[in-house]
Amino acid sequence: MSASAKMGHNKTGAQMSPEEIKQQLEANELFPPDIPGDATAIAEARKQTISAADPIGTVPVPGSVKGMVKTSFEKMMGKNPEILIDKMAERLAFERTGVRLYDAMLAKIAALGNIPGPTDVEPVIQQFRDEEHQHFLLLVAAMEKLGADPTAQTPCADLAGVTAQGLMKVITDPRTNLAQSMNALLIAEAADNVGWELLVGLAKEAGHDHMADDFSAALAEENQHMATIKEFMKHAAVAELL
Repeated sequence: MSASAKMGHNKTGAQMSPEEIKQQLEANELFPPDIPGDATAIAEARKQTISAADPIGTVPVPGSVKGMVKTSFEKMMGKNPEILIDKMAERLAFERTGVRLYDAMLAKIAALGNIPGPTDVEPVIQQFRDEEHQHFLLLVAAMEKLGADPTAQTPCADLAGVTAQGLMKVITDPRTNLAQSMNALLIAEAADNVGWELLVGLAKEAGHDHMADDFSAALAEENQHMATIKEFMKHAAVAELL
C-alpha cells in the first residue's frame, strides 16, 4: 500500500523562501489595496444577494391521485408532508451516491490491494455497497407509498448531490491511496448517520411509525458502516506510520 505522505520537493510553505516572504511583506506595505475598507462591503453584498435569491428548488406536487389526496389531508391536519418528502429525497440522493462511492472504493482496492489488519476489506466493502443499494430501494418504496416521486430533484436532494461531489473526487482520484480514500468514505458515512437519525425522528413525528421502524433498521446498518470504516482507516494509517 502506498504511503499518503512522502518527503519531496514541496515548495508551497513559507519556510522554503524566507527572503521572498520578507520582500512580500514589504510590498504589502508599499502597495496597499486600491479600494480602502474592510470586509464590511462584501458582507453587505452577500446579505443583499441572499435576500433577493430564489429558493434552490421545490418539492413537486404528487403525481398520483392517492398522493394528492394524502397530501391534502395532511395539509388540512396542519402538517407539512413536503418536509418529510424532501428529507427522504435527500437520503435517497445520498444513498445513490453512497453506492457509487463504494463502487469506486472497490476499484481502488482491486488496484492497490488489501488494507493491513485482521479483516479482508474487499468483501466487507462489497457488503456495505449492497446495503447502501438496499437503503436506496427502501427510500424509493417509502416515497412511492406517500405518493411522492422518488425521481424528483428536491432542494435537499440537490444539496446532497453537491455536497458529495468532493468525496467522489477524492476516491476516484487515481493518486489517492486507500487511507485517503477511506477518510473520504468515513466523512460520507458520518453525514449519512446524522441524516438517517433525523429521518427516523421526522417519520415518527409525522405518524409513520412503520416507516420509522424501517428507517431505524437502515440506521443500525449505517452505524455499523461508520464504525467499520473508522477501523479500516485507522489500520491503514498505522500501517503507513510503522
